[in-house]
Amino acid sequence: MLVGAILYLLPTPSGLTLEGYRIIIIVITAFMMIITEPIPLPGVAIYILVMEVVLGIGSPEEISKSFMNDAVFFIMGSLMLAVAIVQQGWDKRIALGIIRLTGNKTKNIVFGFTAISAIMSSFIGEHTVAAIMLPIAMTLIKFTSEDGEKVHGLSAVLLFSIAYGCLIGSIGTPSGGGRNVIIMSYLQDINISISYLNWMILVYPLVLILIPIVSWILVKSFSPEYDRLDTGVRKLVVQVAKSPELTGRNTLAVFIFFLVFLGWVFLSETLGLGIIALAGVLMYLIAGFVKWEDISRNTHWGVIILFGSTISLGANIKGTGAAFWLANKVIYVFGSLMEMFPFFTDTIIVIMTTTMANVLSSSATVAVLGPITMNMGTDSLHLGMVTALASAFGFFTVVAAPACTIIYSSGLVTAKEFLKAGWRVGITCIVLLITYTNTYWMVFK
Repeated sequence: MLVGAILYLLPTPSGLTLEGYRIIIIVITAFMMIITEPIPLPGVAIYILVMEVVLGIGSPEEISKSFMNDAVFFIMGSLMLAVAIVQQGWDKRIALGIIRLTGNKTKNIVFGFTAISAIMSSFIGEHTVAAIMLPIAMTLIKFTSEDGEKVHGLSAVLLFSIAYGCLIGSIGTPSGGGRNVIIMSYLQDINISISYLNWMILVYPLVLILIPIVSWILVKSFSPEYDRLDTGVRKLVVQVAKSPELTGRNTLAVFIFFLVFLGWVFLSETLGLGIIALAGVLMYLIAGFVKWEDISRNTHWGVIILFGSTISLGANIKGTGAAFWLANKVIYVFGSLMEMFPFFTDTIIVIMTTTMANVLSSSATVAVLGPITMNMGTDSLHLGMVTALASAFGFFTVVAAPACTIIYSSGLVTAKEFLKAGWRVGITCIVLLITYTNTYWMVFK
């Protein structure tokens, strides 16, 4: 708060609006609190919303509208659907299926979680996959030990393997994230097109390279308490064996989720991901598969408030022109080095995009930076795709991506642990992306 007060008293930088400067102050102070967590993160979310009104960024009605949109509905619906999945016992059966593929060794299970999350998120979106995988990991953790403190390292490594697997997988295809589609539309505006298949040819090898590297980094970062999960797997096998046989009613529950999944894949552009998720929750309630009391008790409402506040922050930092001003300043400072070293342009774009994506949403980051970065050189396709890929590196903060927010909702990982693992994974991904785009992509030019 002292830092915020000092910044408030300083004069507004030239070329930046007063509202833009004040939203930057909110971003800086909120970012400091998200990392150090002096108050609970939902409290930081409330701080963001209150200060946006107090500092004149927008009226109460405008800030309220920027807070609640379909993305927030999706997070809320996904968390509620996860409760319904647990109620049906699917998480145990899916977890057992993964274990049968990977074996009982913890490092192999971590690799399996990372790989499955990455591959699925390439096609159906990282937020969807994280919502499906979270209860599966929670089941395996619970069967290993009821005492969360005794398996904190195991909990962290499994949950981060889901979140980070989702993030690296989301770059693999155009359908992996909205940021990919935004860049493709920008490219089409300047008569440059790239097909779904060509995107995969250019990017998917990087996804396959990152999967084993990221899983290895996670195991080394958190040192899980058990090398083998024999006890947890044994309990899981017994639990599944004791579970009632699948009936017609269970089939209906699966069918409802399948409808939700098809809606996410084919109807998201017209109905929105959030409305489709809430429609699934409504169907489960009508059919009696889950009670509202269970949803209310097991849904992490603080996470929903947190995600909504960051959506509002992203909308307002873009709307006030602050994001555009910041991006131009960075480009102005490093312009001469970009001309001297061709790969240095990629380096600046990756660092700048990664930094902004850990404060804003990845889509908002690409929407702001895309038109700028694509004009920083002669190869707009190369520069635009580098921007899109780097925007997925939201490894550093809870609010960087829905997948991170969703695993944080478990209560088993802290905001500081995102930095503990995130800086290792982030630096590795940045170095690999710059190397990859300046070697493998050269073959196609």
